[in-house]
Amino acid sequence: METATAPSREELRDHLIRTKIAGDVATSRENNLDHYRSLAVRDPHYMFGLSMDGDWTYRDILSLMSKSAGVVADPEYRSGQDTIDPDRTIDALEAMGDRIAAVLKRDAPKVLIATGHPTGLLTTHLALARLAREHGATLLTPGEQRSFASGGLGRRRRIRYLDDVAMLDDGGALVHTHDPAPMQAMLAELAALGDEKPDLVIADHGWAGAAGEAGVETVGFADSNDPGLFVGEAEGKIAVTVPLDDNVLPRYYDPLTRYLLSRVQSGV
Repeated sequence: METATAPSREELRDHLIRTKIAGDVATSRENNLDHYRSLAVRDPHYMFGLSMDGDWTYRDILSLMSKSAGVVADPEYRSGQDTIDPDRTIDALEAMGDRIAAVLKRDAPKVLIATGHPTGLLTTHLALARLAREHGATLLTPGEQRSFASGGLGRRRRIRYLDDVAMLDDGGALVHTHDPAPMQAMLAELAALGDEKPDLVIADHGWAGAAGEAGVETVGFADSNDPGLFVGEAEGKIAVTVPLDDNVLPRYYDPLTRYLLSRVQSGV
């Protein structure tokens, strides 16, 4: 598979800052800290299907997010602008690319790709799906049309695949979701059919958390207000978590995607 020229590390760093994928991001400090507190009290909405074996207090989570994503470490800084370190983003992208490449070098690997952010990161997931197919991977598509209740409002959401990337729809639109239940159902269906687990899951939100909790090698993307996957990485359940704003304009992810694809290509 031929890919457009990838940016240099410095070019990507400048782009991440300019488009606010990293650097001074749109997510406020208040929002970040509220989500860290919610995870500390084990709010399922922020756990993404992970069990969290450690104690993980609010201060622990803030410290981890400073180390892993580059948010402001000072607990007394409670309002205003927060940050994602672009160098941490790029380091994690490189680690993700190396993991994906290692799997694609195996004989007939099975890969499952999903996103809870169809308005942002879908373009990156679609490009990774194309690359995986080009390198002989089988893209798994279990659970298509499987439906789930959502938020107690009587609405049903279904698993739908677009070019082998799983998302949820509500009948008329692709939707944002943190829900781990769809991935749990997909893995359960594979097991019921006697199929092996995927060799790799590439995902975000609950799609990634549920896969990591099930013991599947998982790499994923997460925003600074989504600490669950970073905790999962710290506990060894998620292989790589890339910190970034996960819902900027889709075209802004193009240089990041080209950088990631180039890293995978160089390792296959």
